[in-house]
Amino acid sequence: MKSSTKQLFTIDLYNRPGVHLPEIELESLVADIQFIAGQCFDEMPSYQAMIGTREALSDKLITLARDEDQNAVGFCSMVFLPIEGVGDVLHLGLTCVSPVARKNRLTHLLVKKAIAGYMIKQNPFGKVWISNCASVMSSLGNVAMHFENVYPSPFLKKKPGKTHVMIAQAIDRYYRGKMYVLPDAVLDLDDFVFRGSVKDTVFHKDKSDVQYYHRKGYLNQFYAHLLNFEQGDEVLQIGYFRMASVLKYYLRQYKMKKLNRIEGPAIEAY
Repeated sequence: MKSSTKQLFTIDLYNRPGVHLPEIELESLVADIQFIAGQCFDEMPSYQAMIGTREALSDKLITLARDEDQNAVGFCSMVFLPIEGVGDVLHLGLTCVSPVARKNRLTHLLVKKAIAGYMIKQNPFGKVWISNCASVMSSLGNVAMHFENVYPSPFLKKKPGKTHVMIAQAIDRYYRGKMYVLPDAVLDLDDFVFRGSVKDTVFHKDKSDVQYYHRKGYLNQFYAHLLNFEQGDEVLQIGYFRMASVLKYYLRQYKMKKLNRIEGPAIEAY
């Protein structure tokens, strides 16, 4: 499936490419993924789609972006997590964008293309549960804004539902490796935070590094309050997506404008 976005990028969608993609095409996809990742990490971790084996790509939903010169400039690699009583949960996984292609909302476009493309083909009138595990506040904020019934989120005031808890516990028990969560990390089920999730790893973020902050200050405040950056915490978000989520997103945008008027200017750093 291919589409053009504002004549800047072409985005291809691959559903479980390790299962069905011919060897030559698979090698080309892996080369593109590793090329992009090499621009995003000082030392590329042996993790997720970057591993590059057929097995590693057999449970992935991948979008790959190319610029107008057909250079690979970004990818998003999501993971299908089979969870008893729920079905396949789509873990939002890893998104990498080449420095030359940043500030074009490409991260958002890659994620949207992956989920919408999957939903249209597989379950256009249903919903898919999603998970996200991160300390990057721009990522956490975007998930809170673009998905429904997300916990934890400033938009969900109530406690997590039974499905939220069921998914979180299954991830804690079976799928830490899919998310690069360290074996000795502890899941705080009150806040949905993995304590010590990525301490001293390539994914350990510094609280003072504002490049990872969301443009909405109150989202930064909400998630920073949950995290201890020094010990390498990550928030585990659980929610779901429906095609109707797009309409709810615009309603939420309206609510956020009202919040910003009440709270004053966004605070982007602490």
